[in-house]
Amino acid sequence: QVQLVESGGGLVQVGDSLRPSCAASGGTFTMLDVGWFRQAPGKEREFVAGIRWSGTTKDSGDSVAGRFIISKDRAKNTVYLQMSSLKPEDTAVYYCAAAIPRTAFQFRTLTSYDYWGQGTQVTVSS
Repeated sequence: QVQLVESGGGLVQVGDSLRPSCAASGGTFTMLDVGWFRQAPGKEREFVAGIRWSGTTKDSGDSVAGRFIISKDRAKNTVYLQMSSLKPEDTAVYYCAAAIPRTAFQFRTLTSYDYWGQGTQVTVSS
């Protein structure tokens, strides 16, 4: 059973940067597709960024394109979400999710993912 643990959230100011991380146990990110999602109060969970198991294919949500970058460190079995130029509307709980690779996998579809972390809070203050 894969377990995901997010960390690195926090309270920052508008324009700041933050780099939450997602660590895995019971599985390796070299064999899993990974996505970051976020959910603000009263809103649906939203796709933020994703990376395939091979690391060669990435995707990012329209609202964060050019500001957020997903990456992974194979040696540390950790996936990062580098967030820059943060805005108040980026405030949310950020979740890491992982999927066993399959043909029907789609980055932006919640049901594509098999495992979820507990989330880390990111708050951007103006």
